[in-house]
Amino acid sequence: MSPEDVDLSTTICGVRLRNPTMLASGIVGLSGEVLARVARCGAGAVVTKSCSLKPRVGHSNPVVVDYGAGVINAVGLSNPGVEAMVGEIREARQFLGEHQVPIVASIFAHSVYDFGTVARYISEAEPDLIEVNISCPNVEEEFGQLFSSTPYVAGQVTRRVKSATNIPVVVKLSPNVPNIAEVARAVVAAGADAISAINTAGPGMLLDVETARPVLTNRVGGMSGPAIRPLAVRCVYDICNAVSVPVIGIGGLTDGRDVAEMLSVGAVAVGVGTAVYRRGMDVFQCMTSELAAIMARLGIANVEQLRGRALPSGAPGRSG
Repeated sequence: MSPEDVDLSTTICGVRLRNPTMLASGIVGLSGEVLARVARCGAGAVVTKSCSLKPRVGHSNPVVVDYGAGVINAVGLSNPGVEAMVGEIREARQFLGEHQVPIVASIFAHSVYDFGTVARYISEAEPDLIEVNISCPNVEEEFGQLFSSTPYVAGQVTRRVKSATNIPVVVKLSPNVPNIAEVARAVVAAGADAISAINTAGPGMLLDVETARPVLTNRVGGMSGPAIRPLAVRCVYDICNAVSVPVIGIGGLTDGRDVAEMLSVGAVAVGVGTAVYRRGMDVFQCMTSELAAIMARLGIANVEQLRGRALPSGAPGRSG
């Protein structure tokens, strides 16, 4: 078998991707023109930066630092608001023309109620999927807990979003929980059509040893990149052992070998973030070429045959 014989296409909730790589939320997905550029560079799908009901400024620089083993960021969920993002998604469709790829709209909110409102507004842009980022602080809770911190609250958010849209809903989970499989079961029971995992880990902190002060203006930030990949692989493995809905694996993927690893633990597609930041837009074509070569060497003809190879027989996320 040659790499040209390998079928890299995959499907999430009936939405077909030409290959399993997706632009992860939060990297360059803020404008329609850039989303279209990423798609033209070979991504199987693109995910917008997470948007909220109203515009949000975020934190002041420095907010992103590459520390070698990974990247730490405290961007602060800056975004132009859902109304502007609706326009950017529509603009991306126009820029893509005949070369359409799936567009995933990522949303967040500061209350369970607002999640539904944002979902309703973003649905006007008719994205292919809606990703629900439940890893932002819940201002309705006394201590600002993440919505993903407990299965009950995660389920509440999922139900609220599902009641506000007919578009398939992907719930994005945080690794900063005692049992991510338990949270996955709760959001699926509440109606989630798919799951993406993981969001950034941490928070972590970097110091300037000369001044003994934190490097980030916000002092702490989420960690991403190769350093968290083993954590992401374990989380996706646990989720795919617990639920049968499609899972998008995210966290530190750099090359085709990493994609094959994530698909082997049950993911149907992968999100690429830090690798875009470090290697540029060409990373998608590099990853898919490397993945096709690995699959050809192993005699694996398509993504479905690769998916879930590492899972126990009978696991919900195992292919076939």
